[in-house]
Amino acid sequence: MSPHTPERGRSRPRTVTLSLAAAAVALATGLTGPAATATPPVPGEPGPSMNESFATAAEEYGVPRDVLAAVAYGETHFDGHAGKPSQAGGYGVMHLVGNPARHTLQQAARLTGEPVSELRRDTDANIHGGAAVLRAHADSLGMTRAQRRDVDAWYPAVARYSGARAGTARLYADTVYDLLAHGVRGTAPDGERITVPARDVHPDKQTAGAAPEKAPRSPDYPDAAWVPADPANYAEGRAEQLDKIVIHVTQGSYAGSISWFQNPEAKVSAHYVVRSSDGDITQMVRDADTAYHAKSANASSLGIEHEGYIDDPSWFTDAMYRSSAALTRHLADKHGIPLDRQHIIGHSEAPGNDHTDPGEHWDWDTYMELVREG
Repeated sequence: MSPHTPERGRSRPRTVTLSLAAAAVALATGLTGPAATATPPVPGEPGPSMNESFATAAEEYGVPRDVLAAVAYGETHFDGHAGKPSQAGGYGVMHLVGNPARHTLQQAARLTGEPVSELRRDTDANIHGGAAVLRAHADSLGMTRAQRRDVDAWYPAVARYSGARAGTARLYADTVYDLLAHGVRGTAPDGERITVPARDVHPDKQTAGAAPEKAPRSPDYPDAAWVPADPANYAEGRAEQLDKIVIHVTQGSYAGSISWFQNPEAKVSAHYVVRSSDGDITQMVRDADTAYHAKSANASSLGIEHEGYIDDPSWFTDAMYRSSAALTRHLADKHGIPLDRQHIIGHSEAPGNDHTDPGEHWDWDTYMELVREG
């Protein structure tokens, strides 16, 4: 256990009393949440609010509250999805991951003393677990106390939190710092509002390693970047005629999904991934090759993943719809795919599939209108 981390376990109090003076300081500095005075938990009473959890976790682990909250929003829009895993095996608001290649869920359990089961389903425990993992990255980078109080200095720790390769890790950190620059206004599933005030940010991105070469443009769609999936996650060529496009939702973040498709353990991929905030597109499998995305429909389809979660419509932005629709129209015209719902389908509609994406919040009428408009 890290020397700065106290034993937490199930004895950790679940209610706090906030200091208004400390809250004012935190709002001005963004360094930590309000100071908390622990009181014994009362059986049957609800746990702390999400704002309180960000505050106490930030204070306990010395992570700027706004950095912690921005990471959470970038990962999940503050939605823990009732303990259900993401596509990459990530859990909770902080997306603590347990898969064959990444073990932040287990790392958080070691650092906090919380059982894995609690970190998966309890939002307060999950936020403290994410803070502990971020602090562990800061310690491994040798960050001093003064550096830990500087929001900009957390850039390399945030990049490491992604668990991704260099270029994708910086994409992840850039997303978090864009959120810090523009501010966040989010809503938890219970209606609680969580905000991060906009600020000037100027991180030294070289601290996350040498700048990777700019991703080349897609050979099949010039408006997309080209970041190839691991060869274990797709097959070269096609066994059937291409006649459909399948719409997916990632059940995870943009950078996280790109990273997962680069992981040979995933055994899944899609041809394209579309970002929620601005419609940015990354191609990962060539159109002529078979991505593993829709079981029996793999050989006859192109797969487009959309950042987000099926139960949270906040991910489905106008920018995403328009960008994806332009991509779909381009692919349909290029490959002779009819512009109708028999050939542009959801993952849930592909034969032999048990998935439910893109889900009830996906606006098919708007999407198909945009596709047909070209």
